[in-house]
Amino acid sequence: MLRMLTGLNASRYTQRTYVVADTDTHSSAKVAQFEEAIAGEYGAKAGIFNVSHIPRSREVRQSYITSIFTTLRACFHALSIVWSANPDVVISNGPGTAVPICVCAYLFSFLGLQSTTIIYVESICRVKHLSLSATLLRPFVNRLIVQWPGLQFRGIEYYGFISQ
Repeated sequence: MLRMLTGLNASRYTQRTYVVADTDTHSSAKVAQFEEAIAGEYGAKAGIFNVSHIPRSREVRQSYITSIFTTLRACFHALSIVWSANPDVVISNGPGTAVPICVCAYLFSFLGLQSTTIIYVESICRVKHLSLSATLLRPFVNRLIVQWPGLQFRGIEYYGFISQ
């Protein structure tokens, strides 16, 4: 995900919020490194960032039935994050945090409380079928981007490998 953001104009998006699963310490460290590089390039124009944590929607090999409850729990946490961040754009991928953040951003936009463009980028690992996250989010996102031509069909955008 961070590789996709390397072309980000940090002087335009001066308040950046990264949302990671509360069990993911690796991504928080990567965000700190990424933001150090942005600060080095943009200086004071880089703005500010924060890292927020939410519970995972679904753990690996968790049953679909119990994941309903963990996803609702994650959505509850995501409500305050999305409300306080008031994002112009949400760029998301991956199952751990994508569904709650995108659904909350959509809810606030639908209710007219915020105006957020939601972009979901499907994992490069998804070659033949959309992931469960992409399938669930498809009606709620403004743009769904895939990285394999076989996944491009109505309303889905294909750009090839975008995180090189």
